[in-house]
Amino acid sequence: MPILNATVHRIQKMGDAPARLEPAQAPLPQTDILDALLEGLNKAYHAKSKAWGHFSDTEAGAEEASEGSEPVSPLPGELADYLAERRDFLALTRGIAERLTALLDAHLSVSGDLIVLDTRFGDGRFLTLALLHHREGFAVDEHLAVIPARQLNLAQMSLAARIDLTQWQAGHSRQYLSWTRDRGGKALAEGFAALLGAVEGVDASGETRTLLRAFSDFVEKEDLPEEASREKTDALIGYASDQASRGEPITLEELSEVLDEQQPKAFFEHIRNADYGLSPEIPPDRKTLSQFRRFTGRSGGVSISFDSHLLGSSIEYDDAADRLIIKQVPKQLKDQIKGKN
Repeated sequence: MPILNATVHRIQKMGDAPARLEPAQAPLPQTDILDALLEGLNKAYHAKSKAWGHFSDTEAGAEEASEGSEPVSPLPGELADYLAERRDFLALTRGIAERLTALLDAHLSVSGDLIVLDTRFGDGRFLTLALLHHREGFAVDEHLAVIPARQLNLAQMSLAARIDLTQWQAGHSRQYLSWTRDRGGKALAEGFAALLGAVEGVDASGETRTLLRAFSDFVEKEDLPEEASREKTDALIGYASDQASRGEPITLEELSEVLDEQQPKAFFEHIRNADYGLSPEIPPDRKTLSQFRRFTGRSGGVSISFDSHLLGSSIEYDDAADRLIIKQVPKQLKDQIKGKN
């Protein structure tokens, strides 16, 4: 992933003293170490719980909206100037760092380094920013002596965001912007979103749950054998997890092809005909995916298969009595039982 520009600004916060910005004086030189840091940063970011959305539709670049309303983030306007080469990278990132310093002063009591990178990957261009903290570690010097070493702690990423600049400029997407929202409480999360000028455009966990429900309905409708059902479940989770690892959305048409090469449109048509209200592209939610699997079993002429999220709701297991209780019997099965009687 070629790095077009990169810089680090330091934000110092000591006790009750006001947070202080130590701005970078020049962009970082492009080195192998910086490339490795970017790779680690991307992996850590993709593993985080995130919100997905877009810039506010309010006119970008204004310092304030109409009287009495919330201030408008200048970031979209500054980004537009940077991409049009009317603003240099150092000025762009210093503006972000100054506003972040004020936010940290109000909500956090820790120092950190703000790293900002402008990168290109394939046909896409991205701006990534992350506030990183340090941890004390150890190293071995050239004399084979153990020495203390301060390291950037990628796992402790307080605030971070990623903007798909290509999608933003194209104007066709409402989920080109993602940002972390799992640390520091509601006020900090809302303040960070306001700093970015971000509006949540899609509920990643909700969309992922709806997708999994659509898949469960599809498997039930197709009345697939146990092995085929398990294979399709593994294919779905594998594809969705790979997309999450790359920070890319689940594309419904692509997923449909992954699930069945012989009938590549079958799952996509099922979703469209049943009108689940899903977007063509869904940002995958790792936590929701990790909780999804199918329970299957066969014994004495009885074959049972159901999704794990149904356990405790429409399906209950009584361990003491060794009973499985199905509260909502599938209509097709019910009709067969009634017809038999």
